[in-house]
Amino acid sequence: MEYPTAILKPEVDSLIKKFITPEVFEEHKNKKTSRGCTLLDCMQSGVGNLDSSVGIYAGDEECYTAFGNVFDNIIEVCHAPHKIKDGHGSDMNPDNLKCPNPDPEGKYVRSTRVRVARNLKGYGLPPSIRKEERLEVERKVVDVLNSLTGELSGTYYPLMGMDEATRQKLVDDHFLFKKGDRFLDAAGCNQEWPEGRGIFHNDAKTFLVWVNEEDQLRIISMEKGSDIGSVFRRLCNGVNAIDAKLGFQHSNSLGYLSSCPTNLGTGMRASVHVKIPNAYAHPDFKSICEQYHIQARGIHGEHSESAGEDAGVYDISNLRRLGISEVQCVQDMHDGLMKLLEIEKAAAARL
Repeated sequence: MEYPTAILKPEVDSLIKKFITPEVFEEHKNKKTSRGCTLLDCMQSGVGNLDSSVGIYAGDEECYTAFGNVFDNIIEVCHAPHKIKDGHGSDMNPDNLKCPNPDPEGKYVRSTRVRVARNLKGYGLPPSIRKEERLEVERKVVDVLNSLTGELSGTYYPLMGMDEATRQKLVDDHFLFKKGDRFLDAAGCNQEWPEGRGIFHNDAKTFLVWVNEEDQLRIISMEKGSDIGSVFRRLCNGVNAIDAKLGFQHSNSLGYLSSCPTNLGTGMRASVHVKIPNAYAHPDFKSICEQYHIQARGIHGEHSESAGEDAGVYDISNLRRLGISEVQCVQDMHDGLMKLLEIEKAAAARL
């Protein structure tokens, strides 16, 4: 097994180049997890895409211990200033969230969305999961999803063999996920696409589960408006129901496990789309985001700009994922949003 020298090129600026030197690679190159994953396997995304910023995906949960010092160094950069030795605690109890509706009149906040990434105990992570395992995961998950009741009750739509009318309906609802990008493809996450993949949503289209995408489960709660507490409660009810029946991969130091190190811990992204043109232009906007551990981007994705009827509308989300609970992730987003709305309202009052 040879060291992938391509990552040593001067234009490469990935974390695998920084932390997996030829000497470190030599130390680990003959190690394998019980599923057969090697360090080189984990590096394939960064080796195949030299513009990667991180470049590594865990093939299974054992990778985090078998190649521990490699992953630990990368994780601590991705989740700085958190230190792995400080551990990670979870809290999926919505009663612990202090979250009054920040915009009950609906003047500023368009929508709220909270998602988590989860993977089932006893299976490989998406880069190494075998076809029969992926299909088994799908069957187990669908059985649980079909047993949900009340507001979580809904329908599962497998991608394999999907008819055009169903596909178009899911596209129109912005629910349909696509085959993974080149980074996920190089990591091995697109094998046998689209077999074993699918989408579940409840009747109200406020609870959604992606099955066997970048993680085995992406569980999403969303709704129009700014009732963050309602969105989080629905998410907790769904996640806790699935966890009780299937169990998720988890460690005391890294929280819920994911193939991508940036998604460890809570695996959570809590966000709102909010119109705050004045707050965004405020000279202290960046420092306020840092103070409240939030990040802002255009509503069409990272590095996008809001224009036209969306001018002044931004996606505001939590920045931290590891070392804090799910409740604290949502609290960060809520508290930061409240501060930005305070600035926005003050500016509007001066006009």
